[in-house]
Amino acid sequence: MATADVLTLFRTCYGAEPDVIASAPGRANLIGEHVDYCGGPVLPIAIAARTAVAVRALPRGAVSRAVSAYGVAGLATFDPTAALPTGCWTDYLTGVARQLTARGVELPRMEIAVASGLPVGAGLSSSAALEVAAAAAFTALAGGELTPTDLALAAHRAERDFVGVPCGIMDQFASALATDGHALYLDCRTQAASHVPFADAVLLVDTGMQRALVVSEYRRRVAECDAALGALRRADPSLPDLAAATLEQVAAAALPPAYDRRARHVVQEVARVHEAARGLAATGHVDGALLYASHASLRDLYECSTPTLDWIVTWAARQPGIAGARLTGAGWGGCALVVGEAAALDDAALRLATDFTQAFGRQPTWWISRAGGGVAVEKGHGEHGR
Repeated sequence: MATADVLTLFRTCYGAEPDVIASAPGRANLIGEHVDYCGGPVLPIAIAARTAVAVRALPRGAVSRAVSAYGVAGLATFDPTAALPTGCWTDYLTGVARQLTARGVELPRMEIAVASGLPVGAGLSSSAALEVAAAAAFTALAGGELTPTDLALAAHRAERDFVGVPCGIMDQFASALATDGHALYLDCRTQAASHVPFADAVLLVDTGMQRALVVSEYRRRVAECDAALGALRRADPSLPDLAAATLEQVAAAALPPAYDRRARHVVQEVARVHEAARGLAATGHVDGALLYASHASLRDLYECSTPTLDWIVTWAARQPGIAGARLTGAGWGGCALVVGEAAALDDAALRLATDFTQAFGRQPTWWISRAGGGVAVEKGHGEHGR
């Protein structure tokens, strides 16, 4: 759907055909929340909703332009070589362009269109999908060749170093490396990735509470984890990151209460990811008890849940055919994830929508998805500098 939408938008806006269209998916993290930037393992899947980026090369000296179907007003001009962000949505494109240039990809000036089936601010990684799709489209347009891992790293550095979000690598790696019918088992310390079968479906329920990660509690949690790691390293300077710590080390460090809670969440969440991955490898199904335990930890130790997210998880635990549920994404709003058989989720979604509306006075947005594939270039290559 996003590909058809972006093609229509490109033709309407520029009166021409794009040289390249690339798309990349959003992600839902099954388990492993707030451990990626602490060096821990994560277990995301790519979802069906995708972001598509269409591009056409312009002659040297032309002005690069971009338009988005996200509801961002008008056609924007931007400089892919700009040294500083402007606060405009095109910063994501500029950040990607700068990273590709640093990797030796010679980019022309461009016309760009963006369309997406992903909601902004719902915790489904709309920014990573945009970055990865843009990286793939720009690289193909320039005739370059980068691996999915290279695309993911360029996209991650664009968001972290240029846009300014202190995120880990999970979102971009999931968007770039995911495969159909599998979860991505990613070690964020080493960047080692493998695929484990995931046979269930997921119901994603958007609470309708958007988050702006750049200015949210997210930054505070990252700083708290860094501070906890600093304290732990005073006892063990060889500790590579917070995810490598043990509960015994955390207890011995006598951390301030907030740092202690964050550290205990990270250490225990890492153990849950390892256990979930072993279960998937053996059966293709995730242990729902791990999902509920993860949510409780995010609620009580990491303090990033909300009453609405808690309500969805509690509701899901009472339904037949549901394996488990938890918040997914950074929290403070966004989405809850419910795992189970597709037929059970179809039925549960309708009942959840009714009960949610009665409880909160508004209709929730929801999707049912299975684990899908990662980034794809869907139209041929352009020629650099034509």
